[in-house]
Amino acid sequence: MADSSLSGIDVSSSQGLVNWAAIPNQNLSFAFLRATLGAHTADQQFAHNWARIGSAGLLRGAYHFFWPLSAAPDQADNLIGVVGSLVPGDLPPALDLEEAYLKKDPQLDVWTTIAPENRLPRILAWLTRVEDALGARPIIYSRQNFLETLLGPSLQHLAAYPLWIAHYTEANEPDFPSNWPQWTFWQYTDKGSVEGIKGYVDQDRFNGSLDDLKALGKS
Repeated sequence: MADSSLSGIDVSSSQGLVNWAAIPNQNLSFAFLRATLGAHTADQQFAHNWARIGSAGLLRGAYHFFWPLSAAPDQADNLIGVVGSLVPGDLPPALDLEEAYLKKDPQLDVWTTIAPENRLPRILAWLTRVEDALGARPIIYSRQNFLETLLGPSLQHLAAYPLWIAHYTEANEPDFPSNWPQWTFWQYTDKGSVEGIKGYVDQDRFNGSLDDLKALGKS
């Protein structure tokens, strides 16, 4: 871990209505907000969260849940349309790569229905389209074992993107794929507690100083 690190949270409609005005003075510096899912769905709380997070004094970022069965360009356009444009200080958008289950078959991760050689091209298509449109290199969110299983040796082609690793542990460092020299964000628990949010919330760390975090954002 860097000599300094910053604390943050990530939220979605699962947290319900967030009272952003109650969040200041809780040693938080940033928050990622779920914006979109797949090709056509927007998070029900995103517009509220995106507009009001400024009252908490946090840097904001948006993330997209990737649905393997939808066309990557359509999914990219979904995020781009919902977010609109980034303003100076906004964090780069993040791509959430994890298991994707069908409601009619909750045991089936639909990633397993995509041929291994077709997985990376879909992911890269989303990343490049979003970067071109929003002017910021996206962040990859995932877990080590999921990424390594999903992409195998082709995972090396994502190492140019900042890594937001999910690893719930009390250790001082998370486990993350060796393709990256370091992690940028670390989601270290899904059982966090923050005033202004009912129930549990994901909590994160940024691997650097406030100046480093601001430098990562839109200039």
